[in-house]
Amino acid sequence: MLTGKQKRYLRSLAHHVQPIFQVGKGGTNDQLIRHIEEALEVRELIKVSILNNCMDDRFEVAEELATRSGAELVQVIGKTIVLYKESAEHKQIELP
Repeated sequence: MLTGKQKRYLRSLAHHVQPIFQVGKGGTNDQLIRHIEEALEVRELIKVSILNNCMDDRFEVAEELATRSGAELVQVIGKTIVLYKESAEHKQIELP
């Protein structure tokens, strides 16, 4: 579980990161989760955007992505989700 200070720090780092995944009308699936897990192992901090044709609630999608990928939900702002997971082999971010 991340503290408020850690979440603020991660939000500041994520500000300049571009979303690398999109959730559309198909919602979340196993393949998307697997790709997110792989990206988190390499990058530790990623953004996922939710397209307008996604009929699911953005907070439910964010929670599902976080729990199924084993990541921490940092922020949901608009239709953008920020996820963080500490990498085992490619550790780059040092939390305060």
